[in-house]
Amino acid sequence: MSKKNVLILCTGNSCRSIMAEALLNAKLGDCLIAQSSGVKASGAVNPHAKALLESYGYWRDEYHSKVIETVLDTAFDLVVTVCDHAKETCPMFPKAVKTIHVGFDDPSGKAEEEYEKTLLLIEKELLSVVKKELCN
Repeated sequence: MSKKNVLILCTGNSCRSIMAEALLNAKLGDCLIAQSSGVKASGAVNPHAKALLESYGYWRDEYHSKVIETVLDTAFDLVVTVCDHAKETCPMFPKAVKTIHVGFDDPSGKAEEEYEKTLLLIEKELLSVVKKELCN
């Protein structure tokens, strides 16, 4: 069975979308390949998000903040927006693709424990949705 491709899309691609990408690859990597990008990518991964992902063993060195143009030619089976701005500005993909929205508050600039709360919320709310869509 070939793996499905999922894109996690956010505005800056520095925190929530990177956390979702890492979590999906760690937990559902047997049936999908997750990538992330930003509508207006910041170019840097939030250091708190990276440290948290490393502590869970989810971090991979290939994770980085990237602009949407770098992945537009990929044939995605599913696009997930994780912030309202990305939902509103999600570009059209060359191939028709199902797009869903599961929004999360941005922990950037908040206390460190907010990052873990966000990661656990992503695991609780996004994992089952993506699994149902792509891993049956």
